[in-house]
Amino acid sequence: MKRYKFKAILQATGWVDDAKVSVNDDGLIMQISSAGSTDDAEIIDAFAIPGFQNAHSHAFQYAMAGLTESHASDSGTPDDFWSWREAMYQLALHVNPDQMQAIATMVYAEMARLGYTNVAEFHYLHHDPSGRPYDNLAEMGSRLVAAAQTVGIGITLIPIFYQKGGFGLPANDGQRRFLSASIDDYLSLYESSQAACQHYSRASSAIGVHSMRAVEPLDIVRLAEQGPQDVPFHMHVSEQLKEVADSIHYLGQRPVEWLLDHAELSARFHLVHATHLTEQETTGLAHSGAHVVLCPSTEGNLGDGLFPLSTYQAAGGQWSIGTDSHIGINPLEELRILDYGQRVSTHKRNIFYHPDQTDSGAYAIHMALSAGRKAMGNQSDTYLSIGDPANMCLLNAQTPLLSTASAQNRLSTAVYAADASMLLPSIAYGKQTLTDGKYQDICRKFVKTMTELKNR
Repeated sequence: MKRYKFKAILQATGWVDDAKVSVNDDGLIMQISSAGSTDDAEIIDAFAIPGFQNAHSHAFQYAMAGLTESHASDSGTPDDFWSWREAMYQLALHVNPDQMQAIATMVYAEMARLGYTNVAEFHYLHHDPSGRPYDNLAEMGSRLVAAAQTVGIGITLIPIFYQKGGFGLPANDGQRRFLSASIDDYLSLYESSQAACQHYSRASSAIGVHSMRAVEPLDIVRLAEQGPQDVPFHMHVSEQLKEVADSIHYLGQRPVEWLLDHAELSARFHLVHATHLTEQETTGLAHSGAHVVLCPSTEGNLGDGLFPLSTYQAAGGQWSIGTDSHIGINPLEELRILDYGQRVSTHKRNIFYHPDQTDSGAYAIHMALSAGRKAMGNQSDTYLSIGDPANMCLLNAQTPLLSTASAQNRLSTAVYAADASMLLPSIAYGKQTLTDGKYQDICRKFVKTMTELKNR
């Protein structure tokens, strides 16, 4: 049994001050009290809120964070998502399994350092550099699970079905490591990925399709109908204007419009980005029960655009956050960018709002947690109560703004005024994630990998 003493912890019913939390060997909270001796407890001067859920990650892309910002002024070629994608393909063609594990361990450690306790890994770098499957179909996926285990966070491994190079187009050579030719091939990969998850008690699996442009649309419907029904279903959709235009040309409909007409969308679907939607698509998506996963720092970096959040929320839609390419990793920053993008486009300040939750910071944290957990396959809405996993994002109670904020203003102070220095490494499943030189060792292996790749 492990015992911690916090300045306060956040439960669904509000803050518990001077909370002593007892955690069993399985990482579950067994007792919470605000009185009694603290002689047997480790004192952490922090406000503990539920650990954040990173609902969309491409771990290997962390190796190229910050490397695509040099723009030739006289090239005549636009620098946009599609040119960035070519740089990403070049990285993907060179990463070996050991390097994948080192990169993923580093980015998962950064997530843990900044308050994430779970990640949904949208994984499509499956095969060897020539495009041949490894003997273990889930070799690369198993390295991602091992990375999460080293850090101590939970992982939902989502092996991705990737089949084509665009609407009606064959895959190109830069995509050769991603491909599964058929649904049967993909399901074999999924079964191997499930097996890889058995090696870590905090690992689970989900179904994923890269996008409507990367898989024949009718195969997406077939997979949704014929594949596992008890796990989440993740997919990129309508991220780019060109993608929408190509869909109209190939299918006669916009991507989400086509999905609403042909697939039985439900709460198990998590559609990533969904940037360019009509009002009818937005409300239809919300009414279907499907969630969206928004990645504000990456969407801003790539020039994707802004999801119509106000319309979606007004129709009852639920959303989570992810860090995608990991150009940004701080969950508080993701929430802030998301809200500010909406404010400057709508000229209103009450975007993170619900009649039952009028505090923007509290609303943002609750939505990111609730919908984020569902993206992991976790349907629970309770947190930091007896019987719950001890998954905590820790806000440093010694920082002046947080130390002086009232309980009522504490969450909005964190979301809107905190920076990374106000965050302490998370506690995941009852254990502190970055202790005893672990972080330094992870950094050393990452630097070695970057030296080998010679891409920085």
